[in-house]
Formats: sequence, C-alpha cells, structure tokens
Amino acid sequence: MLMFLKFRNFSHSIKYTQLKNQNPCFEFLRLCHFDSKLGLGSSSLAPTLPPQNNVAIFWDLDNKPPKTVSPFEAAIKLKTAVCSFGFVKYMVAYANRHTFSYVPQVVREERKHRKSLNQLENKGVIKPVESYLCRVCGRNFYNNEKFINHFKQIHEREQQKRLNQIESARGKRRVMLVAKYAMKMQKYKNAARDILTPKVGYGLADELKRAGFWVRTVLDKPQAADVALKDHMVDMMDKRRAECLVLVSDDSDFVHVLKEAKSRCLKTVVVGDVNDGALKRVADAGFSWQEILMGKAKKDAETVVGRWKDRDVLKRLEWTYNPEVEKNLHGMVYESDNYESKDEYDGNYSEDGDIDDTLDGHDVGCLQKEDARGWWELDSNPETTSQSC
Repeated sequence: MLMFLKFRNFSHSIKYTQLKNQNPCFEFLRLCHFDSKLGLGSSSLAPTLPPQNNVAIFWDLDNKPPKTVSPFEAAIKLKTAVCSFGFVKYMVAYANRHTFSYVPQVVREERKHRKSLNQLENKGVIKPVESYLCRVCGRNFYNNEKFINHFKQIHEREQQKRLNQIESARGKRRVMLVAKYAMKMQKYKNAARDILTPKVGYGLADELKRAGFWVRTVLDKPQAADVALKDHMVDMMDKRRAECLVLVSDDSDFVHVLKEAKSRCLKTVVVGDVNDGALKRVADAGFSWQEILMGKAKKDAETVVGRWKDRDVLKRLEWTYNPEVEKNLHGMVYESDNYESKDEYDGNYSEDGDIDDTLDGHDVGCLQKEDARGWWELDSNPETTSQSC
C-alpha cells in the first residue's frame, strides 16, 4: 500500500512538470480562483432593483360604475395605468344590489338594436354578411335566433349536467370530474359571455371578477358601500399592507380617509370625472376616466412617481431650526469649554504663557458674556457692546 501511494505521488509530479513546461501560464492559473457558477444568471451580476410599492385599488361602484365601456375593459385599463405606481396587490370593489342589477343606457340601446335585427332576419328582409359561428361545436348559422336556441338547447344543458355531476360527487371522484370537465367548462364560459344575455344587469360583477377584482355586495342601506369601503381602507392602513392607495370615486365623503392616509405618509391617487373636486385637491395625483381609457394616465403616472421620489429625497435632506434645541446645545458646549478652561487656570498652565498676562479679569468676563449668546443673536448697535465691556 505504501509503495502504491509513493508511485501515485511520483506520477502526479511528473504530469505537473510536463504541464508546466508546455504551458508557462499554468502556474499563474493554478494560483487564481475562478467561480464556475458565475454567469448571466448569477446573483452577483444581477442588478439589485429597488423594492416596489404595494398598490391597493378601492372602487366605489355606487358612485363610479363603468358606463362607456365594458366592465372588463375598464378594469384592465385601470390596472394597467395604476401599475406605474407599483405592484398592484389588492383590487376591491363595493356596491349594493341595485348597482349590479342596473343596465346602462348604452347597453340597453345595443340590446334594442340586436332585437330589431333579429326580427328583420326572421322575416328574410336582411341576411348577415358573415355566419354566426358556434365556438363550442363549430357549427355555422345564418339566423341569430336559431343560433341562440341551438346554444341553449345543447350546450347550456350539457353544462348544467356537468355541474350537477360535480355537485353530487364527493372526495376523489369530484376532483377527477373537475379535472375532466375543466377545459369544456371554460370553453363554454368564453362562448356564453358573448352569446347569452346576463339574467341580472349586464354582468358587472362577473366581468370585474374575471379582471381580478374582489367584488363585495353590501346591504341596501344608504351609504353602506361608502362605510364598508372606508373601513377596508382604514384596516389596510393600520396593517401597512399598501404604500399607495388608489380610490375610484367622486364622493367627497372620502376626504377624511385620504387626509388620514397622507398623515401616515402614504401616497394617494384619485380616479374621477370631477376635475376640481374635493378628493383631487387632497390627493397627491388625480386622473379622469377619459385619461385612463386613452392611456394618457399611464404616461403621466411616470411623472408623478418621479415627483414622489424627489419629495422623499428632500424630506431626508431637510433641516428644521428649533431655537430651544440650539440654545440648549450651545449652552452644553459652552459649559464643557468652561470646565476645561477652569482646570487649566487652576493649574496655572496654558499653552501660550503670554495669554495670562495680557488678559485681565474684566476682559475674560466680556468674552464669557459674548460666548453665552447664541450664534443667531446679533447686536444691532455695536456701541452697546463696547460700553458693556
């Protein structure tokens, strides 16, 4: 065994000598250390990004429901614009039952127009330019009413059967049925959204949920949605879950909540149509629905964020003058200087021996009186100083 170890060490020394003779830089490379894991994905090369602010959106649907565009499109546009302020972590919408059952004038006119077109198609007066395609089974129809009847009689019944099977199943079988019908149920929902008319309202709650909002229905009492929204905002501020609050409303009852948020050093943004409203005067930034839908708010948000950063820098650099603190600080410095000079005088020692001879007691008293004053207390008449000394 000992002979084998000696032979192995001898062979290693021969190989090392050969490599050293072939490559003169081998000795230098041997003494250097290179990290093999260092690359584009390494943490040492990755730039350290500053932490983003958490943003919370609070939507008062009773006061500001989407009217000109669909609820889903309005929610997506709002979220896109607010993303410039930070990471959108919470999206909350409150309303009572009447708001969800309300149908805007634009939606009512579209339904009337569709009904009149169906009557003309049934009489054979007009024919559609393109056929109505069923996105579930792929069949084509040239009459809208026949297309809707086909969807209800076949696909809606199949969807109801699937839901009944899942509801009646338990345990592992229920999980397997959900996984089995997941794609078919999603395909039906996507198709039914454009074909079937919602039974209640115009699908406000479902569209907002599809966009990622947490929708809550409150009691049918006056100001119930405002109270619930205020409580939710205060709870969010108490738990410090968000650094920026976005309020979609024109109701001036939220002024006190915005002032409380600003007193806690939170950023506040208001989305509403009242240009000179009370909320926009209190908030740090304000946008209209038109700016949100056109995309102008997203560009202006970058300017607002830059202004917030400048304000934070100035806050860290700002110096406030307090006369009492300055006077106390100056008095403490004077007492410490007095104490050191007293020790020197008691020992009859000074660095310069001529100072004790040139200054008498009267001049020392004048100097002490001058040092007792603060640097900000200036004498308007220089003659009074000379007379007092």
